[in-house]
Amino acid sequence: MADSSGGPHPDTPPTTAPSGKLSALLQNWQDNTLAPVLKRFPERKERFTTSSPSIAVKPLYTPADISAYGERDDHYQRQLGFPGEFPFTRGVQPNMYRGRLWTMRQYAGFGSADASNRRYHYLLQQGQTGLSVAFDLPTQIGYDADHELALGEVGKVGVSISSLQDMRTLLHGIPLEKVSISMTINAPAAILLAMVIAVAKEQGVPSEKLRGTVQNDILKEYIARGTYIFPPQPSMRLMTDLFRYCAREVPRWNTISVSGYHIREAGSTAVQEVAFTLANAIEYVEQAVSAGLDIDRFASQISFFFNAHNNFLEEVAKFRAARRLWARLMRERFRAADQKSWRLRFHTQTGGSTLTTQQPDNNIVRVTVQALAAVLGGTQSLHTNSKDEALALPTEKAVEIALRTQQVLAGESGVADVVDPLGGSYYVERLTDEIESQACEYIKRIDQMGGALQAVTDGFIQREIQESAYAALRDIESGAQTVVGVNRYQGGAALPEETLHVDELVQNQQIAALASLRSDRDQPKASAILHKIEQAARSAADPLMPLFIEAVESGVTVGEICDALRAVFGEYQPGSWV
Repeated sequence: MADSSGGPHPDTPPTTAPSGKLSALLQNWQDNTLAPVLKRFPERKERFTTSSPSIAVKPLYTPADISAYGERDDHYQRQLGFPGEFPFTRGVQPNMYRGRLWTMRQYAGFGSADASNRRYHYLLQQGQTGLSVAFDLPTQIGYDADHELALGEVGKVGVSISSLQDMRTLLHGIPLEKVSISMTINAPAAILLAMVIAVAKEQGVPSEKLRGTVQNDILKEYIARGTYIFPPQPSMRLMTDLFRYCAREVPRWNTISVSGYHIREAGSTAVQEVAFTLANAIEYVEQAVSAGLDIDRFASQISFFFNAHNNFLEEVAKFRAARRLWARLMRERFRAADQKSWRLRFHTQTGGSTLTTQQPDNNIVRVTVQALAAVLGGTQSLHTNSKDEALALPTEKAVEIALRTQQVLAGESGVADVVDPLGGSYYVERLTDEIESQACEYIKRIDQMGGALQAVTDGFIQREIQESAYAALRDIESGAQTVVGVNRYQGGAALPEETLHVDELVQNQQIAALASLRSDRDQPKASAILHKIEQAARSAADPLMPLFIEAVESGVTVGEICDALRAVFGEYQPGSWV
């Protein structure tokens, strides 16, 4: 169903009153059962909405809330369908977790590559099934550890990776043909992937066997996160260059993880998270198609990354709505023919912004609720936050508790035994419809502006998120939204017994390692490949990814490659909306 602008137009249930026998029964219940109780026990004095204030929550949902369109014979197939089939509302795999559990992928990385490697091996020994690499800020914005702007930040919020030697150390002993590697890296994503490919080659693992993900989602950096380097257009070129290379050479690798997570962390509602994430994905698809790529060659390598927040049933509905809306967009707007192109596969991380420094043990409960929502919503992989992450990078003990939370859900709760167990819930189905409908309206507005890139440039998406974040903060400060241990039920321990500390020696060690690398490498060869990168960057038709692989294998660093690109592309400067 596409409207005249090419946008999605999902079936949305009209807000009509129920009719016939059900209407009479509902009215009788309201008058004779509910009303007398409300006189004795009035409803709580709070606004009953989801995190999206435009979605009011009624006290009761019945078949009438979905029957207005459900009386058509094709309702089930149009709105829900069977798992593994269009529109994928109920999941992207026919048997979901009965066949294979979600990938348990704890986000980790700190200090040196050696320290992070030890943490990865520990997590794999504890039953983690995939790696998720966190990089420090200098790496994320394309500076080596010895750059003056890196001072004081090396290894602090993730692992410091400046050279191929760092990547060798990081992945030492990790069987790359068996373990999938997810990397939260955006502006220099192609360079870090080039390092993984080079290490795999050294291990004797062909690139076609590599499995993993690079985030590579630059639009959300301009929107919510800030670890950008280059202006939007050359950033898009790097993204499509990676799409093209991986479609041929690394077909099992997810070339982008379109991220709603950071949009939600910045303060968006659930509806905005779906809308802005999918609007960004639309922009990426359009850019790739405009660059001459066949949609069915690259679309199946697009993955997504969502947040799991506290409003449990809204989160379940959010995941289902996003999956259905993306399927419709890909089939009906972009005319993708391969069913694999229609499937929205996503990783979930529990809500970092919901963690509190007050009573940090409460965070274990929050994370459990959020993780359960992700599982019931059909996630393909999951990171559970540790209880101490509001204070510092997590300790080993806290990470173990977070991983055990997933393992208890998988092995003891029974929720993995049934596909889409909340499917058919009157409330969940209605909420799924409402989130899809409201997200669709946002996408139409963004289309009318000229697409997500223009909406970001104009500051529209940023302003919408800022307004939602401010409204949520006011609700917490006023007490309209309860945060246990913060604005209600205060007391208890403020800090855990220990937090992780990254030694300042890491920076000195990284600087020394870089000095040794530069003195030992073939400098004319390194200079020559950097010149080739700069020349290729000046020509929109020249591929860059093979040059990145050659460069890192020649001892060229992340910062040096980014500097060669900076010389051509320049650096992004935020607009006046900031």
